[in-house]
Amino acid sequence: MFLIVTTIGFLSPMVVSAEELKNESVNVASRQLHTRSLAASCAACHGTNGNSVGDNAKLAGKDKVDFVSKMFAFKSGERTATVMHHHAKGLNAQEIADLAEYFNKQIPHATTALAPQNLSVGGSN
Repeated sequence: MFLIVTTIGFLSPMVVSAEELKNESVNVASRQLHTRSLAASCAACHGTNGNSVGDNAKLAGKDKVDFVSKMFAFKSGERTATVMHHHAKGLNAQEIADLAEYFNKQIPHATTALAPQNLSVGGSN
């Protein structure tokens, strides 16, 4: 069997077999789908593709190192928030890194809150 040693992350070695290399495109596509699914759950607070209405919650274009640092701080409890510590605890290091990459690649857009709508009562328009 032919083995290749490569480097990932912060210079951590990884042994990859030739068979695994053949499946790499499947693994990449699967990880990308998983990452987009995780990111979709962020949309409720952080907006579609990380473009929230408030700048303080905007993830689109966010620096990857800053994102990872804050997520690990939420995960450890060092950084507090209403719900983020719960979300972060459910993510592993690879998922956090993948989300950092995903949101970093999103293009930040200026967003504004929608005006409140008055609803009529009684069915008349």
